Amino acid sequence: MSRDDMVDIFRRVLETDSVSVDTDFFASGGDSLLGTRVLSAVARTQGVELSFEDLIEAPTPAALADRVASVTR
Repeated sequence: MSRDDMVDIFRRVLETDSVSVDTDFFASGGDSLLGTRVLSAVARTQGVELSFEDLIEAPTPAALADRVASVTR
């Protein structure tokens, strides 16, 4: 999953276009409910099941995309 793909997921879930690869999900209004939507989108598109803890530890599109890449290797 590319970082741009993850940016698109964050934009859809947060309902804003002002997301870059370094945007913090939680600082941008994300919460646990929206976080599950991000994780569900990742699972649907990549077949990778991440935990909510993964999102907490990697709250930006860049970091979460890197996390997905490390799982799929």
